[in-house]
Amino acid sequence: MRVLITGAGGQLGRALTGSLRGHEVTTLRHAELDITDRYAVALAMEATSPEIVVNAAAYNDVDRAETRIETAEAINALGPRILAEVSAERNIAIVHVSTDYVFDGTAGRPYHEHDRPNPLSAYARSKRAGEVAVMEANPRHYVVRTAWLFEASGKNFLNTMRVLAKRPEVQVVADQFGSPTYAPQLARAIASLIEDASFGIYHLAGRGGTSRYDLVRELYALLGVDVKVVGVSHEAFPAAAVRPLNTILTTIRHPAPVMPTWQEGVREFVADLHNQELKGSI
Repeated sequence: MRVLITGAGGQLGRALTGSLRGHEVTTLRHAELDITDRYAVALAMEATSPEIVVNAAAYNDVDRAETRIETAEAINALGPRILAEVSAERNIAIVHVSTDYVFDGTAGRPYHEHDRPNPLSAYARSKRAGEVAVMEANPRHYVVRTAWLFEASGKNFLNTMRVLAKRPEVQVVADQFGSPTYAPQLARAIASLIEDASFGIYHLAGRGGTSRYDLVRELYALLGVDVKVVGVSHEAFPAAAVRPLNTILTTIRHPAPVMPTWQEGVREFVADLHNQELKGSI
């Protein structure tokens, strides 16, 4: 299958490049393709003739989006609409990656694909607008919601916590719950999705769900570091954007790729870190 990946320089984009090695893959980073430029998008599709576009491009700075609303909307909503419209004109399918933050976190249970979104922040509203745009513009769509994405070399919560592990004590929010997702595992699930499943919305995230506090405790145990982890309220870390408190994801789609548990994701993350260290020492 001929696959075009946009936003290929990010955590998920890099992982997708590896998971789709069995296909004819073209990768385009932001510097190589501005998805908000319709003419550039059309040229890219004409040049590569993909059978499916996987959009991993996103503006993910949740707090900064509160003051850079136009930028967030351009990348998270306008860009996906252009990709969906241009691909639909050419009968090309599209995978669009979205977020658990489209929900408000008040359900009191894991969110499934039929739950009604209610985004709380500018970032979340822009991501929801992107979902709607893709679904309206291209009937051959996969909208993939995921959460708390991390991988060994990226800028993410777990790598931040690794840096803080040099301290004797670390405070971590204990009242925010989500579905930590290891990017390579998500990439493998997307590779499976486009081969075996039907179009629509899918929740693909680390199974089980946890708090940020327990996520960090798991990470430090696997790293073998002696750090005291202190659970605190989210109010201890004031932020510009409102974040939902409980957006654990689950799926009721069948068939759908089965994601590993979040603990398996952390274990694979730590194993990859060790492999990188070994390569660096050779």
